[in-house]
Amino acid sequence: MSTRISDLTIIQRLRDSERVGAPVKFNELFALACSPPEDYGRPISHWTAGELADEIMKQGIIESISVMVRKV
Repeated sequence: MSTRISDLTIIQRLRDSERVGAPVKFNELFALACSPPEDYGRPISHWTAGELADEIMKQGIIESISVMVRKV
């Protein structure tokens, strides 16, 4: 029985195969950024750079990240 792509979560769709070497972080970061903040208990409707960085570190995806916001 095959699984339809529409039945998978965003994280499952973007999950990469295991590889030798450093762990893949980009897919985890991308999946988190594409998910609603409400899914992570955040009382906001859209991610800000600071909120996203905080959640990424909270989940242990990376140890630290610099948040640089560019004013337009």
